[in-house]
Amino acid sequence: MATYKEIRGTNIEVVSSDPSNSVTGQVWFNSTDNVVKGNSGPLAGAWATGNDLGTARYSLAGAGTQTASLAFGGGPPLTGATELYNGTNWTEKNDLGTSRATLAGSGTSTAALAFGGFVPPGATATGKTETWNGTNWTETADLNTARRQCSGCGTNTAALCTGGNPTTAICEQWNGTSWTEVNDLSTATLEPGLVGTTTSALNAGFFPTSTSPSVQTWNGTNWTNSPSMNTQRLRAGFAGTKPSALIYGGGPDGAPGTFAGTESWNDSAWTEVADLNTGRNQMASSGASNTSALAAGGTPGAKANTEEWSFTGGTVTFTDS
Repeated sequence: MATYKEIRGTNIEVVSSDPSNSVTGQVWFNSTDNVVKGNSGPLAGAWATGNDLGTARYSLAGAGTQTASLAFGGGPPLTGATELYNGTNWTEKNDLGTSRATLAGSGTSTAALAFGGFVPPGATATGKTETWNGTNWTETADLNTARRQCSGCGTNTAALCTGGNPTTAICEQWNGTSWTEVNDLSTATLEPGLVGTTTSALNAGFFPTSTSPSVQTWNGTNWTNSPSMNTQRLRAGFAGTKPSALIYGGGPDGAPGTFAGTESWNDSAWTEVADLNTGRNQMASSGASNTSALAAGGTPGAKANTEEWSFTGGTVTFTDS
């Protein structure tokens, strides 16, 4: 097998930030992120229609990947319904212990975490946390700060929870047993999108003013402001990791309407790519990177339709998985 140098005529370059003028086929090592990246060609991608959820709903949560995804909670009416997507069809599984909406999720289709949201009466914010083992949900320790419309990322043994309603900067970290409050977001946020891990995460969403930074990154200790999205939004779908994220759909704050727009993040900038076929917000979302994602359910109305994102080109991050 030919080496990179034999193909390209040079060794892989070590850089502290992604080159702004990379060309197709170029590969480099980003010493700041400690990952190998490359340019696989012009940005391209599209959303394709998948099979519908069994229960139409919005304000639900998701976990997993495009071909192994979990969707749970939502309404109306409030439900604990849990469904598993295998890349083709949704199958009903055992319900959450507590029916709720506007909750957050993290993890995989066989090991997920559900937390926060609202429960009756009066749409009371909750800190209830449940873990999923592939068959059943089990209630565990609550969030320290009960909230709804928060966001989560990570696994069911190591997760983050950010933002929420009322608009807050509080960030909590889950260790598989309990939640611990860690350093706050630099700016309070409502209904953000959150992707990554407990040591490397990206928080993107609506902030109190249009001049506030709409994106922040987490290094395991502190949050740092990053380039904002082209369209500031809340209640959006999100997928991926800190260096390779996707945000899609959502809507404006305090006004009717939904967005269909999709933006891809390469750890340095956001690029607008192909729109959702159906504009929506408050959907279940999942996906491992900005090349593969899922959107299911949402509003306006109570939707059941599912869309799958496939992406090629641009800056990609190489992993050993």
